Amino acid sequence: MRRVRSSEDTSPTREPREGAPGAEASVAADRGPTGRERLVKALWPPRLTRAQLVVALLLFGLGFGLAVQVASHSTGDDALRGARQEDLVRILDELDDRTERLEEEKRGLERQREELENSSDQAEEARKQTEERERRLGILAGTVAAWGPGITVTIADAEGAVEADDLLNAVQELRAAGAEAIQVNDVRVVAGTWFANSGDGVNVDGSRIAAPYRFQVIGEPQDLEPALNIPGGVVQALEKEQATVEIERSDKIVVDALRPEERADYARSSSR
Repeated sequence: MRRVRSSEDTSPTREPREGAPGAEASVAADRGPTGRERLVKALWPPRLTRAQLVVALLLFGLGFGLAVQVASHSTGDDALRGARQEDLVRILDELDDRTERLEEEKRGLERQREELENSSDQAEEARKQTEERERRLGILAGTVAAWGPGITVTIADAEGAVEADDLLNAVQELRAAGAEAIQVNDVRVVAGTWFANSGDGVNVDGSRIAAPYRFQVIGEPQDLEPALNIPGGVVQALEKEQATVEIERSDKIVVDALRPEERADYARSSSR
């Protein structure tokens, strides 16, 4: 008789041999994506939120600012590195003089406090100190004439190359060196003074001045003159523009250009 097989194949299924390509694909499909694949899928393509973009821009701006600051300091260090020994000694002396001047101002304020505390007539002493303070404020505001030791700086500009920025740099250096009163030609320089180019001259607070530019400066001459002559400073910058600079010390410099006294329209003193 003929044997009839069942339609269902009951023969054992043959497992793929280890190492066969089909086996590796089957195992990989069962395990799913690897850790590296998941990491790549998470990072690419990049998905940036608005907050992340803002933080990235802020970090970029901060890094750029730090790079510019480091570059500027490197430029200043290079200028000092190339300076002569006597120039470095002069700069150190200038710093010592500024420190001594600040200490003297501190001692003066302490003396004023002691005088107020120990004076038998405190009201009269307070009035004297108030008048002295008003006089000093008037000098700073340019409403009072002043005289004292200082220097005269004359800048000759035959080529017409000196600009407003050059004069402003000179004023800033003089202020940093302790100048108490400054006059440029016939204009009194105060805290709010501005400089602008004006044709073949310079406009200072609305008044046009022309070369030669003459600075009359009251302060300690031993501090003022070295401040202009430091390596890479005002004098060297002006000489690069083919200008000539003459500095003369004097025991008596007169600053008599005055500014009109300005009164506030809205601000009132808060003291009672």
